[in-house]
Amino acid sequence: MPSAEDIAHTVNRYIGLLAKGSADDLVELYADDATVEDPVGGEVHIGQQAIRGFYSAIEGAERECELVSLRIAGNEAAFQFRLTVKAGDGGLVIEPIDVMAFNDDGKVAAMKAYWAADNVTQL
Repeated sequence: MPSAEDIAHTVNRYIGLLAKGSADDLVELYADDATVEDPVGGEVHIGQQAIRGFYSAIEGAERECELVSLRIAGNEAAFQFRLTVKAGDGGLVIEPIDVMAFNDDGKVAAMKAYWAADNVTQL
C-alpha cells in the first residue's frame, strides 16, 4: 500500500497537471484498468484510453488549479480544489471534491469527482 506521503505527492502532481499538463501526463497517474467518474452520476470512463479521452477535453485551454484541502486515510484521498478554465473573454471555475483510491503500486485505481452546477461559476 502506498504511504500517505506518496498519495499526497500524487494528488499534488494531479493538481499541477490539471493546470499545465497534457492528457497523456494525467493518464500516467492511473492504473491500466482505472475508472474515472466525473461528475458522480455521469459516464464512467474505464481504462487509460477512455481516461485520456476524458482529459483531452481540457488540453489547449488556459487553466489554473489550486488545492484547497486534502485528507488521506488508508489508500484513499479526498480533496477539494479549484479549477479555472479560461476561454476567450470568459471561462469558468469548478470547485469539486475528488476521491481517489490507490492500488498497491501507488497508481490511481478509481477517481470520483463530486460536483454539480452549483459548484461552477461563470467568469
